[in-house]
Amino acid sequence: MFIGNIYITLKEGVLDPAGKAANNKLRDLGFTNINNIKMGKFIEVELEAESKEEAIRQLEAISEQLLANLVIENYRVEVVEGDK
Repeated sequence: MFIGNIYITLKEGVLDPAGKAANNKLRDLGFTNINNIKMGKFIEVELEAESKEEAIRQLEAISEQLLANLVIENYRVEVVEGDK
């Protein structure tokens, strides 16, 4: 079994209202050194695969087919542990 992480972020130039709202609120709370916040998604997946390379291929496939909107989002996958 492998544990994979998927990080999904907005592409450059895509408006990020959640990030903007968090940035504004932090400034209101006195964190004036914060210049910009970008919000994204983190997904942890447990999966069976023959190898780390196969696990990465599966994570990329599910990211492209379901989890990420490739028009406005980028994704990055990593396998963080496995017992095979």
